[in-house]
Amino acid sequence: MKRTLLWLSAVLLLGGCSAFTPREALDGQGEASAWRSHKASVSDIDAWQISGKVGIRAPQDSGSGTLFWLQRQQYHDIRLSGPLGRGAARLTGREGEVLLEVANQGRYQAASAEDLLEQQLGWRLPVSHLLWWVRGLPAPDSRSRLTLDRDSRLAHLEQDGWDIDYSQYSRHGDYWLPGRLRLSGHDLDITLVIKEWLPRRLAP
Repeated sequence: MKRTLLWLSAVLLLGGCSAFTPREALDGQGEASAWRSHKASVSDIDAWQISGKVGIRAPQDSGSGTLFWLQRQQYHDIRLSGPLGRGAARLTGREGEVLLEVANQGRYQAASAEDLLEQQLGWRLPVSHLLWWVRGLPAPDSRSRLTLDRDSRLAHLEQDGWDIDYSQYSRHGDYWLPGRLRLSGHDLDITLVIKEWLPRRLAP
């Protein structure tokens, strides 16, 4: 009987944990069930248009500029104007084939956005993770620690040497999405203020 109870307890424990990936550690004031529901809803977004402002602080330089981001499933078109006095930059493509265009400098191509930006602009920006972070979600391919706010949305995220603080959310259609993020890590501090969110779901 005792062994049976222990076995049932283990099954219930595993069942309760199965809603989280083994790579997520959860803290904070929010409810786990509400977070699961919010995460499932926002994960369905696979296309968006974002416009706002970005500020970047680096060891040798700092500045701010405007951001326009068009996402269509795996394809992205990210445009930065003015940060760090480097003029306009446009990053387009998908993983495996990325193109960077910098005003008055030229066009550059590489397999990943991270490598391309580091080579040409000197910033190691986590573009592949930002696809998730900008929606208020942890990237699914590495370990993360999540702190939830009272509304069971991300307040703080630690992942791959980055700390991300979420200080503002707003409702856009059926979704609650971040309006302000601050990323710190790898000798960079990045503040992203989203003025306009147009989320969509393209996949059936």
